[in-house]
Amino acid sequence: MDACTLGDLLDVIGGPSVRLHTAPAGLTAPVTEAVLYDAHAPLPQAPGALLLAVGVRAAAAGPLVRVVAEAGMTGLVVRGPDGPVGEAEAHGVALLSVDEDAAWHHVHLLLSSAIGARPGPSAGGLGDLFALADAVAAATGGATAVEDPRQRILAYSTVPGQPVDEDRRQGILGLQVPVSPANSEQYRALFAAAGPVRLPALREGDLPRLAVAVRAGGETLGSVWVVDDGTLAPDAEETLAQGASTAALLLLRARAAQELARHQNSDLLRRLLDGTADASTAAQRLGLDGGLRVAAFVLDAASLPDAEQTALRLLDVVRLQCEARYGRHACVLVDGVVYAVLPAPGAQPQGRAGVERSSARRPEGLSTVGRSTPAEAPRRRTDEHSHKRLAQDIVARAGQALRVPVRAALGEVVAGPAQTVRSREDAELVLRVLGPDLPVATVDEVRPRVTLLRLAEVLGERRELSAGPWRRVLAYDETHGTDYARTLVSWFDAGCDMAGAAKLLAVHPNTCRYRLKQAQQHVGIDLDDPDERLVLWLQLRTLAGLSGAIAAGVPRTP
Repeated sequence: MDACTLGDLLDVIGGPSVRLHTAPAGLTAPVTEAVLYDAHAPLPQAPGALLLAVGVRAAAAGPLVRVVAEAGMTGLVVRGPDGPVGEAEAHGVALLSVDEDAAWHHVHLLLSSAIGARPGPSAGGLGDLFALADAVAAATGGATAVEDPRQRILAYSTVPGQPVDEDRRQGILGLQVPVSPANSEQYRALFAAAGPVRLPALREGDLPRLAVAVRAGGETLGSVWVVDDGTLAPDAEETLAQGASTAALLLLRARAAQELARHQNSDLLRRLLDGTADASTAAQRLGLDGGLRVAAFVLDAASLPDAEQTALRLLDVVRLQCEARYGRHACVLVDGVVYAVLPAPGAQPQGRAGVERSSARRPEGLSTVGRSTPAEAPRRRTDEHSHKRLAQDIVARAGQALRVPVRAALGEVVAGPAQTVRSREDAELVLRVLGPDLPVATVDEVRPRVTLLRLAEVLGERRELSAGPWRRVLAYDETHGTDYARTLVSWFDAGCDMAGAAKLLAVHPNTCRYRLKQAQQHVGIDLDDPDERLVLWLQLRTLAGLSGAIAAGVPRTP
């Protein structure tokens, strides 16, 4: 694994969590560990370390800068914004800060985890599992595979010359054990046993297996399987039991690394969505390549007693469905809204299976492992309609599972990660115009609605744009009990057709004509001027919230 640099660290946890104030040595300075400051103990010589200024106020941390420089450390981390920037620049020391209320033990854990568990070629510990599979295979004399509880193959041995059967070939080809009733029965026997068990061949031509469950603290983490052609070493069972203990440690470490990576990716995606992350770095770490669009999912409920927990469950549903469709995926929960970044047409995101297979070594006799098969390519391609179908499916599944209606909005397809903010803003606008009659929509489907929504905001913010005769029309109606505003909007909505406006208002055309003439006379508007008609229509539609559809009803007396 390459050494972690200050830039690497900030790419992962920079932003709201950790802020950089100065880096005189640049972002390529190495970061080796995070050290807690102890005023009653000598400072260790720790080149490349970050010193956490425990018990020292940020404004009083100047003397620590010189100590950090003398110890060969890369930087100092203070709590609060008023750190000694000048001293840090003078001594060539990086200065970082965390929030005032951040707990030092939490900051230490965050930094240490980020420094020590950066993504590497082994893909979260899987490389070590491959090495373990080779070691077990060499010691027992049989081809070995490591699986998770769902019978997915995580690693396999590549020791040459060891016999294999068709079950192993097919399992490695798809990284999944073939499903069969006989297989299920063997797994039940395996997970019920306290140690290694010998299992017979399932069909003619296959070989028996020696297998053991991998457990930690009573939890089943997976299993290790060895092909038994009758020539296994005499101590194969003991070796396999020892291998299972090592596998448990590796699987726990891989799980921790995956959880950390998910947390780091979530923070990075939040910053990409709000435009504060470097787009190229975020794209590389999140596996985003080419065009994309942002989908937003929200619970359609005014209030819930456990809204936060329900939103987290919604995140799980969205993530599961997106990963099933696209492989490794970027999803995050922000302020009650679940955002998912969907690959656009032609984009080829690096799927989870693709990562695992590309890092795996080629098994015996299987030259296609590690490459996409022709059948996989169409599944990775997406189109405009598939995004909406996915959103509709998620809304249906989530609503059923959570027993709460869910709405979904899809922003515009943008050219790349640098424009993610635009697609997110589109999706948020679409969320505001959705309702029970329209729970799922793309921005293009509701473009007129979101355009009017934004126009209403812009017009309302500017005095010169919100002024005009529309206010006089509403005030006259309020004072005299007339219905001029609704009549005007209905007439505009009907394309200035008197019969159409009368139909919307459920009145006689002559009544509509009379109201319009009276409105011009009493309020002082010129309906012969197309510009005045347009502005008045927009203001009544956006600022007053009126439309011909709403206008239909019991008319008031003109």
